[in-house]
Amino acid sequence: MTASGAAETACAFCAIAAGEQPAPVVLSDGVATAFLDRRPVFKGHVLVVPARHVETLPELPAPLVGPFFERVRAVSAAVERGLAAGGTFVAMNNRISQSVPHLHVHVVPRNRKDGLRGFFWPRVRYDGDDEAESYAERIRRALGPSV
Repeated sequence: MTASGAAETACAFCAIAAGEQPAPVVLSDGVATAFLDRRPVFKGHVLVVPARHVETLPELPAPLVGPFFERVRAVSAAVERGLAAGGTFVAMNNRISQSVPHLHVHVVPRNRKDGLRGFFWPRVRYDGDDEAESYAERIRRALGPSV
């Protein structure tokens, strides 16, 4: 947490992790929360955020790096299994291009010839909350007790 606690109060990702703001969550424990991106590159695009509010990777305390990336790894495997994706694209920004100033890792399902090229990230929308929740459920089932 930050010294003032103000960042957590105003942070949308902290609100999701605390259950104060709704989102299709696929994983939540004391280390990380993973939930579907509201504007996914492809349906099933997950954001993994540390439970502790930090803005960038260098600010994540060293003892938390390994456990956090274990969650990223598990979510990546679950996205592939749960969505029958050919692979995943895993990425993060530090400050530049961060739409929310809270460290987050994108886990995007990929398939050959899916149209994603370079760093141009077109965005799609879910047909509604039910469709988003169905993607989240598939990923949750694939995660199982792996974390």
